[in-house]
Amino acid sequence: MAKINTNEEYVEHNRITGFFKSITKLNLHGKVTKNLILLGLLFFALLILYPLFWMVISSLKSYDEIYNNVWSLPTEWHFENYLTAWSKGISSYFVNSLIVTLSTIVLVVLIGSMAAFTLSRYKSKWIDFSLIFIIGGLMMNPQVALIPLFEMLTWMDLINTRWALILTYVAFRLPLTIILIRAFFLSIPKDLEESAIIDGCSEYGIYSKIYLPLSIPIIMTAIVFTAFFAWNEFLFATVFIDSDVLKTIPSGLMNFRDALRTDWGVLLAGMVIASIPMIILLIVLQKYLVRGLSEGSVKG
Repeated sequence: MAKINTNEEYVEHNRITGFFKSITKLNLHGKVTKNLILLGLLFFALLILYPLFWMVISSLKSYDEIYNNVWSLPTEWHFENYLTAWSKGISSYFVNSLIVTLSTIVLVVLIGSMAAFTLSRYKSKWIDFSLIFIIGGLMMNPQVALIPLFEMLTWMDLINTRWALILTYVAFRLPLTIILIRAFFLSIPKDLEESAIIDGCSEYGIYSKIYLPLSIPIIMTAIVFTAFFAWNEFLFATVFIDSDVLKTIPSGLMNFRDALRTDWGVLLAGMVIASIPMIILLIVLQKYLVRGLSEGSVKG
């Protein structure tokens, strides 16, 4: 009996030892995988951040130093490049970009949320047709519509006005915004809507008091996407606006280039100024961006 017990204890000991060894291997494998993922993310972060770092450092260099010491820190820090860039037109371009971007955001969110509310609440063949039409808008390449848009805006006498950019940006950002917000609206429980109807809430009340407050994350996501598009758009801003008074930052920065000599320090300073609002916006709204995309993908 003692021998049998000894054998059983030996088998049990080996089984427990093997179990702990397998756990140790799994933990080691998990740590290696985690470290590799972190190294990969660090590498991609460096790929993104280093050009921004180089742009900021180069914006503080003189013209000669940018060419002679491309990768080094400035021997003399030229903070006056920012004052020069601001006085040469960045101030007016900044204001124009701000007006166009804010106007586009307001119209896109207002129209897009109302359209999404209608598409999520009602069912008919016209609703399905409208949804297909909106999805088709996602496939439209903005460059393809450049000539027709220019002729249309010329006929409406909107060339060289901010409305030429605002209306164009709204048209191209609405499809994605409607799809995102509609997907989020579909995930809202119908019980809330039925309770509001029993309490005598109107259609607008359901939209403004139930759907909109619950959809803050996806609306913030739409704001980020719309702001980045409107602030950085170059093609339409260059073609539709000729007046220097109305130019936005992307097209206005072209005026900093000269046929014989371009002051790259001042130009890079203008680019840094142009990138600051979007960086701040992304930092402030990043939690809404991730949450909105994850919650809005529940239904479609």
